[in-house]
Amino acid sequence: MAADVVVASGNPVKLAAARRGFETVFPGQAFAFAAHPAPSGVAAQPFGQEETIRGAEHRAREVREACPAARYWVGIEGGVEESPLGLVAGAWIVVLHAGAVGRGATARFLLPEPVASRVRGGEELGAAIDVVFGQTNSKQAGGAIGLLSGGALDRTGLYAQGVVAALLPLRSPELYGAGS
Repeated sequence: MAADVVVASGNPVKLAAARRGFETVFPGQAFAFAAHPAPSGVAAQPFGQEETIRGAEHRAREVREACPAARYWVGIEGGVEESPLGLVAGAWIVVLHAGAVGRGATARFLLPEPVASRVRGGEELGAAIDVVFGQTNSKQAGGAIGLLSGGALDRTGLYAQGVVAALLPLRSPELYGAGS
């Protein structure tokens, strides 16, 4: 069976988040999901919302090009940005469907200074959180949010929120207008 939804990543967390988001927004509808890694076109650790959004959009466009038979193409990009309170982390999600674009963001959360200083020094968030917490490859599991929250929220749950938000214009196009 061909995939209805293709996620522009080989990370199982992003695939699970897309599945959870689609099942939440479109209950009772069956979708076949597939993962297909795609480049972000931005830095390995995006800084600022603009770069993070650009990465999610680039991933979604790349996977649409690579897998044109799908109905939905999902790009998920995590990023960080400076705020008056310190370095915050979050993600942007872009979903393409039939000429329309849905964009959504996850909740953002402050990073503790031992992690933030490593990221500001050039490490990716996943690597920095692994060092601080003595973990390996946490970004394919609970991620920074999972480790910082003691498992109260994991990376899949965080990203699923953003997928739900990105699907809103696709669920109700009459409210958002064409090509949101």
